[in-house]
Amino acid sequence: MGALGVLGVLGKDRLHRFSAAGWLLAGGLLLAAAPGLAQGPAATMQAPVQPGKAAPATGAVPSVQQPTQRTAQAAAARGYYITRSGTAMGTVVQIRVFVDEPEDTHSAEKEAAVGAHIEAAFAEIRRLEALMTTWQPESDVSRINAAAGKTAVKVAPEVLDVVERSLHFARISGGAFDISFYALKGLWRFDDDLSPTLPDPAEVKRRLPLINWRQIVVDRAAGTVRLGKPGMAINLGGIGKGYAVDAAVRVLKQAGLTSGLVQAGGDLMIFGSKGGQPFMAGVRDPRSPDPSDYFAVCPIVDHAFSTAGDYERAFIYSKDGKRYHHILDPRTGYPARGVRSVTVYAKDATLADGLDDAILIMGAQRGLALIESIPEAGAIIVDDQNKVHVSSRLRKLVRLVHPPSQGI
Repeated sequence: MGALGVLGVLGKDRLHRFSAAGWLLAGGLLLAAAPGLAQGPAATMQAPVQPGKAAPATGAVPSVQQPTQRTAQAAAARGYYITRSGTAMGTVVQIRVFVDEPEDTHSAEKEAAVGAHIEAAFAEIRRLEALMTTWQPESDVSRINAAAGKTAVKVAPEVLDVVERSLHFARISGGAFDISFYALKGLWRFDDDLSPTLPDPAEVKRRLPLINWRQIVVDRAAGTVRLGKPGMAINLGGIGKGYAVDAAVRVLKQAGLTSGLVQAGGDLMIFGSKGGQPFMAGVRDPRSPDPSDYFAVCPIVDHAFSTAGDYERAFIYSKDGKRYHHILDPRTGYPARGVRSVTVYAKDATLADGLDDAILIMGAQRGLALIESIPEAGAIIVDDQNKVHVSSRLRKLVRLVHPPSQGI
């Protein structure tokens, strides 16, 4: 449940374009054209360094893929990317548009035209972040929190929509997904203020009654949100990035762009295909010391791929040797146990973003039961015993590259 962070200045990076054969590394996902993955040893699949590209938020340092006959053929394929990246919502955001034309047709005019549409998509992300961030006192979410237990707050339609969808995830997960977990703010420090210490158990216990999604009241007709108790607080970080990704994709589609991807950290939405071929996404090994190590791959067309894990914002506590991470179980006030990572495949990024946190908190068996009940959705789960669980809809799509690494 990564909190929406300080407003970022986006779209200032220069445009980049990559050939159709280029592998793309973005956040926790490794992307390529599907044919390039079909040949050669799976364990050697890696990504080349892209000139002028900032390092991903995960700290991954891409390396060069060994050439194969199939990738040599792909090098002659038509098409290229126009890409722009920046930071928002506490993570790296990348938008890539695939231009399905011969690369020698590339021009400054094409760069400028597509770049303007990408800037518009970034502007939409900035607009939504300003509404939903908890870092700015004038945001809609901050105003809701300030009025907890007092009055209902009129909010933007988008905030109303995200809160309503959050309550839906709370209902179907039995309360495992609960945006009112933010009543625990300040007790755990996993962001820039990372502190490898545990909170006072008495204070955690005191605040637990303030975590209750049923006390979040949405009045659709009035356009308001109300928190039922003083001291309650909500945070949309567990769903907001996915919602912003979907909004950015809509902007690009409305501009007539038919293929590409938008990614905010571990939340990815792919629209269209890569010259008629699916994109291929890799799932990060949650315990590998190499952040560019992927234990599974999956082809994707017009779907979202979202990962929640216990490895990005975490520490090993010196006194008990256990891992503590930022995805808190709202029922205990402590980091969820039983699952190391969850990757969800779904029809949109909002759905995938809400489900991955919920499933990580619910555990592998209950999480699989939930994902099986949702049409067009699937999940890849690594539990705390390092066992990989793949839901039925993904069993014919997902290919395991190697077993996930062992570790705490």
